[in-house]
Amino acid sequence: MEQHDILEALVRATTYPKPARKDWRIGCVGAGFIMADCHLVSYKNAGFNPVAIASRTEAHAAAVAGQRGIEKVYPSWRELIRDESIEILDVAFPPDQQLEIVQEACKQPHIKGILCQKPIEMSLERAREIVRVGEESGKKIAVNSNMRCDQSMRALKYLLDTNELGTPVLATIEMRAIPHWQPFLREYDKLEIFGMGIHHVDSFRFLFGNPEWVTCVCRTDPRSKFPHVDGITQYTFQYEDGLMATSLDDVWAWPEDPCEKDIYIKWRVEGTEGMAEGTIGWPKYPERSPSTLRFTSKRHPQWVEPKWDTVWFPDAFEGTMAGLLTALEEGREPAISAKDNLYTIACVEACYRSIAERRSIRLDEIIR
Repeated sequence: MEQHDILEALVRATTYPKPARKDWRIGCVGAGFIMADCHLVSYKNAGFNPVAIASRTEAHAAAVAGQRGIEKVYPSWRELIRDESIEILDVAFPPDQQLEIVQEACKQPHIKGILCQKPIEMSLERAREIVRVGEESGKKIAVNSNMRCDQSMRALKYLLDTNELGTPVLATIEMRAIPHWQPFLREYDKLEIFGMGIHHVDSFRFLFGNPEWVTCVCRTDPRSKFPHVDGITQYTFQYEDGLMATSLDDVWAWPEDPCEKDIYIKWRVEGTEGMAEGTIGWPKYPERSPSTLRFTSKRHPQWVEPKWDTVWFPDAFEGTMAGLLTALEEGREPAISAKDNLYTIACVEACYRSIAERRSIRLDEIIR
């Protein structure tokens, strides 16, 4: 394959699926930053059809509805899900509240599909209950694990699937960034892996499948003054074929003024036939900073470097909704289904057990 052909293939690999219908009527539960500035912005750009919104306060929902042109505002999510015109439920509430919302939504015959925010729940047991009620009711349930829809991750997945890099040997993510912790995270003692690292955990699964072993160490983050177990974390997934995938999530990253900042997310995959590396543009949000990828291989010994003008926040959120809508139209499970996401939650639980017990954890200790 010539270089221009591989560049075209990589661009195609990062294009989101297009539902036949763009007028699916979407009801939105939540009106925080993720819904207001990511979901709804990407849906407008994609031509999707959010028609109703509810939040913890009607005033907050009304403000976002006015900002984003949503026609209906409900005092609560319970009233919204009873609106028989709603076909799709888009949930962006704290994870420990999502099970109750899904349980009630699955009782509504007019709701065909549900997109849950990540993490889908705060325990594997409760995540399994979401899967159970979805299957019993026949609803399609997807999870907004949107780093899978970042352009560099989708292009990297193409390189792995086409064996451009050969057998993966080592994969790394290095994050030096300071997340804005959502207020609800202060209510849990589990912080970084559930709040941010879960993106990297899920991306490793997306790229390489489920690990055999999980090892995690951590320390608290001096900037986060509320109680928490995991602030700065490092976790390694080991696979049956010898592959190691490891992520260093440094949320301290900057010793504060007057020090200069050096904020970034870098990733790299080395294989037997080639290697790829890149960056994730999210730390520069709200500046539009596209993620990057370049690779070199025995088939393409010179660096190949595609370019995109789309970004993770907010553009990747189109991908997760499009994935749910096309799954409904084609009568199949969403690519990021709730059932698949059980293994992401299991990997997170393995990380926390590794921290608590100071040992490596076999994933089958968690998923039995």
